[in-house]
Amino acid sequence: MTDQDSARRTDHDSPWKDALESYFEEFVRLLFPAIHEEVDWSRGYSAMDKELQQITADASSGRRHADKLIKVYARDGGETWVLVHVEVQGEPEDGFAQRMYTYQYRLRDRYGVDVVSLAVLADTSPGFRPERFRYARWGCELSFAFPMTKLIDWEARWADLEFSENVFALVVMAQIKAKRLDDGEERQRAKVGLIRLLYERGYSRAEIQRLFHIIDWMIQLPRGLERGFLEVVYAIEEEKRMPYINTAERLGMEKGLEQGMEKGLEQGHHLGVADTLRKQIALKFGELPTWADERLSQASDEQLDEWVVKILSAESLEALLGNH
Repeated sequence: MTDQDSARRTDHDSPWKDALESYFEEFVRLLFPAIHEEVDWSRGYSAMDKELQQITADASSGRRHADKLIKVYARDGGETWVLVHVEVQGEPEDGFAQRMYTYQYRLRDRYGVDVVSLAVLADTSPGFRPERFRYARWGCELSFAFPMTKLIDWEARWADLEFSENVFALVVMAQIKAKRLDDGEERQRAKVGLIRLLYERGYSRAEIQRLFHIIDWMIQLPRGLERGFLEVVYAIEEEKRMPYINTAERLGMEKGLEQGMEKGLEQGHHLGVADTLRKQIALKFGELPTWADERLSQASDEQLDEWVVKILSAESLEALLGNH
């Protein structure tokens, strides 16, 4: 796995933030059902990113967290802010409960609203289960408790997740697999299984695309296995007749690239092939430099045919077209 792959693999914050904002009600219903019953979901909810940033701006820790602050309305009519802390680091954090308390009192002190703090622990350490921050000295005592859920507890209820109609079950399954599996081929098999399940649930095109992005970002694969994974996805789409994910963002839209090349060759038009190459090179390597554009313009049919074959495996523009 390359350094780029490893860096991207460790970034679970982005997909969690997307998932919480897109599926907050489903998240609460699955992981905190008692709280779900207390919220008036008919009035909607809204993200309070600026407010959260105000109270976390001075954080000195180098660690990143997928924290979200959401405004909801209780069934009794009152406004409540729900602060969700998602701990997705590989190791337990000693100061987690204190951070929960710090964010809680800062929000309440600054904005004067009720704040409900929820903790989601996505690590794989069975004994790390903070549910309370407490300190006491000389008769002065403070105790702050908060609801907590541990994702690995769902491993014993895996069938419940597989058959759940709640879309957030797929997010939980993806996160568990991302944390549990290190072997590339095992991760690929798990990822394919979740994508197949995604297509079998009858979601809309937009829903499938959104969930595909979340799952794809959570479960990273070595570059050598990405292509095989995508081919399986295309096969599932053809099988289900759901051509929803017909592009691959991080691989330069390889499926479209191949189809575009084949179409250009079948047409037999020199300019058509060159134009297709320009578009696909731009997708894979970025804006076409002047020297590369000139080389394409002056290329023979044989050279274009050679580049059509090489572009899928080329690691750089120079490796494809030659040094300039």
